[in-house]
Amino acid sequence: MANYKTCKECSSPLFDDDIAIFRKLIFRGAEEFACIDCLAKNLGCTRDAIEKLIAYYRESGKCTLFR
Repeated sequence: MANYKTCKECSSPLFDDDIAIFRKLIFRGAEEFACIDCLAKNLGCTRDAIEKLIAYYRESGKCTLFR
């Protein structure tokens, strides 16, 4: 069953941006998600870097995940 409420790593609450960036960077059809902090840790980057990507995709208007 899909889990859209909590991070699969740390069980923290998920928000729309957590789900969208996970789908954009990892797997579009995902049904389990990691929060931005856990995603950054797993990708070896910072939360700030992921937040900048989210802002970029939202401002570009080209990605339907961020509309």
